[in-house]
Amino acid sequence: MSFLLHHRDNGNSTVLTIERTAIVNDPNWKLPVVPSFELESPDFEAGGTLPQWARSGIANAGGEDRSPTLHWHGFPSGTKSFALTVFDPDAPTSSGWWHWAVFNIPASIESLPQNAGSTDGALMPNGAITLPNDLQLESFQGAAPPAGHGDHRYVFTLSALNTERLELAEGSTPAMLGFVMRDHVVARAQLTGLSRTEKDGAS
Repeated sequence: MSFLLHHRDNGNSTVLTIERTAIVNDPNWKLPVVPSFELESPDFEAGGTLPQWARSGIANAGGEDRSPTLHWHGFPSGTKSFALTVFDPDAPTSSGWWHWAVFNIPASIESLPQNAGSTDGALMPNGAITLPNDLQLESFQGAAPPAGHGDHRYVFTLSALNTERLELAEGSTPAMLGFVMRDHVVARAQLTGLSRTEKDGAS
């Protein structure tokens, strides 16, 4: 929430009014501008509601923490690897909420199956590394917006990189991943799903 200060003269007095304006968090703010490519899922439409099973179980949101199927195409021919993140910019924190972060996905991979973000990592490509999310789990955490908070955006971002491998210390954060890969991003694909929790707990 930001505040705008208005001033006007009213005869011999001064009237000040304060107007509150909402700021919509932009997860792409100050990211390098690069070409785009296509990221899709058969499990939900762009801008549509995430499946119930893609909500969180571990965070008591009535789901299964199962990541959706993802397919991508149209990335640059010189792509050498991919990095994938899932971010909720609408979380009631000053830094959003990271649900998933994976890097060193080989350039030969053009899809991830449903539940690739499971804790055992059995469905992830060889060489791919999953970082701890904001629950400190090396897996996909499903949606868990607070009750009565309205729709939250879950932004799936797939970055095409010009390097085969990124080197990050064990336990690095998704934010650190974003910093380290910044100068290696040659293209970016995004897919956003929505989820909400009603005040009565329904989703």
